Amino acid sequence: MPSLLPWMVLCVLGVTSLTQADQYSFSSVVGRASGLQYATEGDGHITSIRVWDAYGYIAGFQLRYAITWGPVYGRRIGQATELELTEGEGIVQLSGKYNYRNYIWQLMFVTSRGRSLVAGQPSGSSFNFYPTNSSSELLILSGRVNRYGITAIGAHWGWST
Repeated sequence: MPSLLPWMVLCVLGVTSLTQADQYSFSSVVGRASGLQYATEGDGHITSIRVWDAYGYIAGFQLRYAITWGPVYGRRIGQATELELTEGEGIVQLSGKYNYRNYIWQLMFVTSRGRSLVAGQPSGSSFNFYPTNSSSELLILSGRVNRYGITAIGAHWGWST
């Protein structure tokens, strides 16, 4: 009689890989497909967010991973709106407004502790991004940017290491 151990190992590995694959999700890009592509990156959790809005639309943003600020995507103009996260807090929702002809007009980041950062004006079509796994948090923002501001945005969710 053949041993069941190899089949049991394969079943456990299959379930484990399905569980790991389920921890990551992507919220499709909204906005205009013009400008240069961007994707944020950093080591560790997102610990702070800065957003600049100009004339009502989102001109730029910057994320801090652990203790290191990443580059500004878009441009710095006027006063930044900033949200510093506390230990163990993550971004679990990103909502806003966009106009497919030009810019992202509003961004609202919501944390796992119910705090939020809102920047820009509530004008245009709405979007609401969140992870498919309730244990996940925002890892990466991607989209497009031109010299005046953010033209498109998408969100990547998962577990940060």
